[in-house]
Amino acid sequence: MKNITLLGATGSIGKSTLSVVDLHPDKFNIFALSANTNWQQMLDLCNKYQPNYAVMVDEQSAEKLSNVITTDTQILSGAQALDKVAAHQDTDLVMAAIVGAAGMSSALCSAKAGKRIMLANKESLVLAGDIFMKAVKEFNAELIPVDSEHSAIFQCLKSGKAGLNKIQLTASGGPFLRTPISKLKSITPDQACAHPNWSMGRKISVDSATMMNKGLEVIEAHYLFSLRPEQIDVLVHPQSIVHSSVYYEDGSTLSQLGNPDMRSVISYAMSYPQRINSGVAALDLTSIPVLEFYQPDFEKFTCLKLAFEALSKGGNAMGTMNAANEIAVENFLNHQIGFLDIPKIIDQTLSIMKHTTLNSLEEVVNNDLVAREMTREIIKQYG
Repeated sequence: MKNITLLGATGSIGKSTLSVVDLHPDKFNIFALSANTNWQQMLDLCNKYQPNYAVMVDEQSAEKLSNVITTDTQILSGAQALDKVAAHQDTDLVMAAIVGAAGMSSALCSAKAGKRIMLANKESLVLAGDIFMKAVKEFNAELIPVDSEHSAIFQCLKSGKAGLNKIQLTASGGPFLRTPISKLKSITPDQACAHPNWSMGRKISVDSATMMNKGLEVIEAHYLFSLRPEQIDVLVHPQSIVHSSVYYEDGSTLSQLGNPDMRSVISYAMSYPQRINSGVAALDLTSIPVLEFYQPDFEKFTCLKLAFEALSKGGNAMGTMNAANEIAVENFLNHQIGFLDIPKIIDQTLSIMKHTTLNSLEEVVNNDLVAREMTREIIKQYG
């Protein structure tokens, strides 16, 4: 029986993780759960799974949960509580599914505690990739990517990296793949969040619509698989059936295919090196009339271009880009800026922010804070 600490229990990854746990109650136990403010849903989860700990990042939400809970679950609050349960001696597996920079500290704590980290928080690597990967190696942690593309690469590379030429991450192209640039100016948050293939939170959905999500995945792949930027390619594949591919010098290409359902990836990370039932139907290629593949349009999806540039530049550029994107997306979802303003604001922040090398977590956090404040000042010009 493996104890799972699920960070981000009320999000889409959290829900999919719990559905896999439900299929294998003899293999997995929910040890700790976390959420930000949704204490009502957390109450339901505590009643069902009876974890040892439930963490509400928001203090008021934790207090509300404490007032109504009837199980023996201990209620904790604050970011430090996330670090505590992630590194707890009784935790075996950590599902790091908190969106954004807020999930970085707890993921790093789980690495330093030598846990198996099922990483769905790509920002941990975008902001502090060198520091994070060093901790994984130093403390003998196990890092399994929980992303359809990176899991695909992880699986394909089981044959080895000898003769590896490049990897190719596929991208659905989001809801605006076939929308002319001229019509993107009037895009609403609801339109941007209507992803054709995946059910995700609003922030990640907007990132998919701008293809920033793919840009973050490019940076993540650089750290996960120790690849140079020029060894990472992106291919638009609207059907999301081919999840990613690896190319070898002998002309061979290995790809991983499957239905677009995160439960496949999650169950693989939970059971690796074995495989267990995920609840996902087997892929039937005869039912898919066509598989399409296109080169990404960098003029239309400027965020993807900015991510490649930030990776090549290195240092704090990637963290600055991520901070600017989080603030810009937040303002777009709040109807403060337009859809096409997102890449413009990110680019402005990158051009103003001083380029430096980050050598500690403290420097990473400070850079993130400064970049966010700078982005907020830039956004005021768009009012």
